[in-house]
Amino acid sequence: MAKNLLIAQSGGPSPVINSSLRGVVEAARCFPGKIGTVYAGWHGIEGVLKEELLDLSAQDEDEISLLRNTPAAGSIGSCRYKVKSKQAEDFERIVAVLKAHNIGYFLYNGGNDSMDTAHKVAQVAQKCGLDCLGIGVPKTIDNDVGDSERKIIDHTPGYGSVARYWANLVQNAEEENRGSCPADPVLVLQAMGRKIGYIPAAARLADPKREFPLLIFLAEAGLTLAAMAEKINAMVRERGRCIVVVSEGCDVLEEGGVRAEDMILDSFGHPNFGASGVTVQEVLVRYLNKHGIPAKGAARGQTYGTDQRDTAIYASTVDLDEAYRCGQKAVLLGAEGQGGFMSTILRNDGLIYEVRYDKAPLELVANSERTFPAEWITKDGTDVSDEFVAYARPLIGEDWPSVPVIDGRQRFARLKPVFASQKLPAYIPQADR
Repeated sequence: MAKNLLIAQSGGPSPVINSSLRGVVEAARCFPGKIGTVYAGWHGIEGVLKEELLDLSAQDEDEISLLRNTPAAGSIGSCRYKVKSKQAEDFERIVAVLKAHNIGYFLYNGGNDSMDTAHKVAQVAQKCGLDCLGIGVPKTIDNDVGDSERKIIDHTPGYGSVARYWANLVQNAEEENRGSCPADPVLVLQAMGRKIGYIPAAARLADPKREFPLLIFLAEAGLTLAAMAEKINAMVRERGRCIVVVSEGCDVLEEGGVRAEDMILDSFGHPNFGASGVTVQEVLVRYLNKHGIPAKGAARGQTYGTDQRDTAIYASTVDLDEAYRCGQKAVLLGAEGQGGFMSTILRNDGLIYEVRYDKAPLELVANSERTFPAEWITKDGTDVSDEFVAYARPLIGEDWPSVPVIDGRQRFARLKPVFASQKLPAYIPQADR
């Protein structure tokens, strides 16, 4: 007898998250004897807890196809609700929902925390005698899922697109700065990345021959505010101008007069830089202008936020295809009865960029922590190496994605609000009480 499939998403979305979702839905159709209805938890695990299950099998095939070029998480929603081990009632409720809707496959699309949730849900379900497989689908623009040696996963769907975003953004910033430098000799651009520097590092893809007056400050480099200013001023003296890409996670806020206790944390305990009202870019620009730069004019800056993860036109075609395959692979694992794994991307050796799709234990992924390789950061802490460029360059692809446009507006997938009939009493998630 076929069992139903439930997929949910959590954390920040990406330009290709819906390509993975499309891969799941379309792959599930290939196993009619094993997989029945495909549901989506509306806004992640919160939707599962509230028994809000969007029926993806009831959607028009054309709309499912349009998920490829639909960015962010508007189609089925995401959340930042973390089901912690002590929240026994939440786990009991999840199991009750799975049982009530004959769910045999629980897929969670997200990062390390999501893989931990998928693993715990599957364990609790099996302890309760429910035949349900937990399977992970990797997602994060930060590229921080897995291990530093890239044996669990080479890179995460979402990263190739944000890398392409920054490669294009810095190219355009260089064109603008070359013309405006008499008035604005220093331009500081802030990239996402709390603890790991893969996103700001991608700025180097705009200038692999190192012809721009470009400096890249990763959090891992550990430079102080004063040291950053010194590096910038040296570049201004040498080239007359400087473009700076800085990570939002650089530890300079307190040096710039911002107290750590003023930072707002999200539900996972991570600093929410976009909501805290202060940015590293602002602190650095203020410091430069207060102490002076060796050129006429002033430093100015821009902070880039959620547009890094919700811009369809900058999506990498390579990333779109790989995200789709990761969704397919997750379904294939389920159809083969292989629960407790996350679908992964592994890179083959050789000059030609090729990948293969494999699996990694959820428990291993949940307890892993990737760092940016120290050997990929230059000794002076202002750039990344050619080895990083060789790693990241294939991920951004060669061409623009084909985004449908109607009447001058992008055409995104629009799913019908068809939900499964609720069979259980209303429930308020424990953390919301």
